[in-house]
Amino acid sequence: MSEKTIEGLSILGGKGKLFNTPQEALLEKIPSQNQQLNYVVRFTIPEFTSLCPVTSQPDFAHIIIDYIPKDWLVESKSLKLFMASFRNYHSFHEDCTLYIAQRLMSSLEPKWLRIGAYWYPRGGIPIDIFWQNCAPPTGIFLPNQDVPQYRGRG
Repeated sequence: MSEKTIEGLSILGGKGKLFNTPQEALLEKIPSQNQQLNYVVRFTIPEFTSLCPVTSQPDFAHIIIDYIPKDWLVESKSLKLFMASFRNYHSFHEDCTLYIAQRLMSSLEPKWLRIGAYWYPRGGIPIDIFWQNCAPPTGIFLPNQDVPQYRGRG
């Protein structure tokens, strides 16, 4: 990767600044070198946390983000810090999940994006939230997300 590719990035290579809210967090991007190809990029966040807006109790999720880049790739350190910015953020599961998807869509403008958020049970009920912007292109290798259904003790 050339220096020109990473020119202008403020997070990569520096000390990671933790952001207080997702709205403050930077999502940086780098140019894709393979715009002519359809390939899937997957990010797995197995220990995502946020706070319940009513009780302030922690909520935990296993989140998988798949996307097919067009002109841009998300810079992974900025994504990590963006995801960490939810740690002390009060929001419902659905809002967290959809906010992540919308920020990625507006920043990257990918050919295709989907997010699967597998929230651990609160009150005995696991909540799974799924979103994608359109049907995936044909002819791509798209593995299942393979997050097992919550089984409890049974």
